[in-house]
Amino acid sequence: MSEPVGLRARKKVRTRDAIADAAISLFLARGFDQVSVSDIAAMAEVSKPTLFRYFATKEDLILYRFADHNGEAARVVRDRHPDIAPITALHRHFRAGLDRFEPVTGLNDHPEVVAFHRLVFTTPSLAGRLLQYMLDDEDALAAVLDPGVRGRLQAAQVIAVQRVLARTNWQKIADGRTAHDVRPEAVADADHAFARLCHAAGDSWPAAPARSGKLDCPGRTESQIMPG
Repeated sequence: MSEPVGLRARKKVRTRDAIADAAISLFLARGFDQVSVSDIAAMAEVSKPTLFRYFATKEDLILYRFADHNGEAARVVRDRHPDIAPITALHRHFRAGLDRFEPVTGLNDHPEVVAFHRLVFTTPSLAGRLLQYMLDDEDALAAVLDPGVRGRLQAAQVIAVQRVLARTNWQKIADGRTAHDVRPEAVADADHAFARLCHAAGDSWPAAPARSGKLDCPGRTESQIMPG
């Protein structure tokens, strides 16, 4: 009797997670270049062909942890309330990530998270693949902002801002500070950066605090933020 589809899918997810967890554990202990695919397969107790069915390259084993965030900026814009400007929605989303100390914002001081980011940032092949992820996010965001060059320029600015903010937060923590200590600066940096994006998007009014305490592009509809 064949297994139910749902059970097979859950087994695949568990296998994928087990392989990725084994790989990251080895990478953090030895360094990315010092670990072979055979080492990972042995630790995960799978064959090399099985490993490659789940992950085409060694780099994919690391960047799997970013998979949930692929296309996230585009989803935030696409799923926002119509009365909320795209940049405001993105700003609120990033601030919410800071409030939750999400690793993707760089504001997380768990030792494994700090070491994981150090591994990604200091390994050329991983940094290169992460850049490709960001370019994919940029393309997805541009597609929901505006099909022309204006959308591509705005998407590039947003993704660059998020990257710089996250890298800055991580560096402060890597230098020995706690996430709670860095958080006020991270919030101020995010508010400043997204306020600048409001202006860059064509907003001539100064950004003002919304009721939530987050900076908004006040009084601007989507068509005013991104004039056609």
